[in-house]
Amino acid sequence: MAGWLNNYNLKCQPVDYSDGPMSKRMLNLCYVYYLSKLTEFADTFFFVLRKKSSQITWLHVYHHSVTPLETWVLVKFLAGGNATFPNLLNNFVHVCMYFYYMMSAMGPEYAKFLWWKKYMTELQIAQFVLCIVHTTRALISSQCQFSKFISSLLLLNASIFFCLFMNFYMASYKKSQNQKMTIAAKMNGAPPAQNGCALATKKIMEMNNNTMDTMDAIGLLALKEKLN
Repeated sequence: MAGWLNNYNLKCQPVDYSDGPMSKRMLNLCYVYYLSKLTEFADTFFFVLRKKSSQITWLHVYHHSVTPLETWVLVKFLAGGNATFPNLLNNFVHVCMYFYYMMSAMGPEYAKFLWWKKYMTELQIAQFVLCIVHTTRALISSQCQFSKFISSLLLLNASIFFCLFMNFYMASYKKSQNQKMTIAAKMNGAPPAQNGCALATKKIMEMNNNTMDTMDAIGLLALKEKLN
């Protein structure tokens, strides 16, 4: 936040390679950020110890594999500038996320305060939307002196994260919501919801059955008249 709350430009901020105090401060902050990403390997370590293999998803593996490499490149070649904007957002999101983890680890009596898990995921998705917008702005600007190649990589990475988190969000919350609606419908005696194709097929079958019943009735009447 040292740069972005001072003289950094949101539209485009090139890397300052001078020996100025702000440049050195941003370098130090980027290095601390890199170290923080290494400590996040503890997540995977604890998941393995607790035999929570279901939590080691593709999203988890991708995040903890790519992010340390990305931050190493940041410290080595781009300690400052546009590339630090996603890190600023990521730090804020992680403060909220680990606060949630802390509360969830404090015991079941705190479960009633964890109603905002869904919104935590939405905050993560919003983070990548902002990253995509910010990086695209720098990428398409002809006056921006920040590396176009690095901007392209940042855009690609943010887009992948956006897709992965959206997939997780849909699988975790939308599917759960649909299951709750189905259970509620069954409890109320209502038939489960059907899609358009299923409803159309059902209607056609009902019409065919009615037609067959009518034809059978006409045939019986004709046979009765013939016998008489």
